Amino acid sequence: MAKRNNEHISISDALKEFVETNKLEKGLNKVNVADAWANLMGNGVNNYTTAVNLERDTLYVQLNSSVLREELSYGKEKIITMLNEELGKEIIKKLILR
Repeated sequence: MAKRNNEHISISDALKEFVETNKLEKGLNKVNVADAWANLMGNGVNNYTTAVNLERDTLYVQLNSSVLREELSYGKEKIITMLNEELGKEIIKKLILR
């Protein structure tokens, strides 16, 4: 709180502080993860993605194509790394394709 006395606080810092104070981070992570999946995977994969859910450190992705599921399963580690980089923090440890 001392920060606010006489030095200016940036909007992003204020928001971050607000989010952390109000424990909204988990909810935001879920939204950010879904966005990150959409951004990284592009339309080809998004057309077959029916759900993206983050539960603790596991990302569950529902796909309606068994061929695509099979294909993506080979690159799980790379996908996890790319998603965490996109999110700027280590949120996902495990990826489950369904």
